[in-house]
Amino acid sequence: MLKTILSISGKPGLYKLISQGKNMLIVESISADKKRSPAYGTEKVISLADIAMYTDDEEVPLADVLSSLKEKENGEKASIDPKKATPEQLREYLAEVLPTFDRERVYVADIKKLISWYNILITNDITDFKLAEEPADESEEVKEAE
Repeated sequence: MLKTILSISGKPGLYKLISQGKNMLIVESISADKKRSPAYGTEKVISLADIAMYTDDEEVPLADVLSSLKEKENGEKASIDPKKATPEQLREYLAEVLPTFDRERVYVADIKKLISWYNILITNDITDFKLAEEPADESEEVKEAE
């Protein structure tokens, strides 16, 4: 599900991929207005499935972080307001969700964005954060069958 949810640099909120045109994507706002608009190749567009957070050991996919956040909040919106919380409160909150996050490379702005994205997704009933397993390569299966 997260593969079709997009973040567009310079535009607030999250967007759902509707279709692709020549040199652009057609996206729909996930917010209440459901407004459709083009996203051009010159804009920085990234799928939430391609985002990861730094930890002390490795990078953790955003899907796993969102799932941990959902588990902590029992499927409800975040109990902390990213706009009103202090940087220390935001770091403590993320430490409850992702204890090994890299405190030097994960900025307060990243934590705020994570919480606001989570709230947008939960508000719009997008709660399936697990990434779909990649299908096995069919050519290898054919070789094994021979």
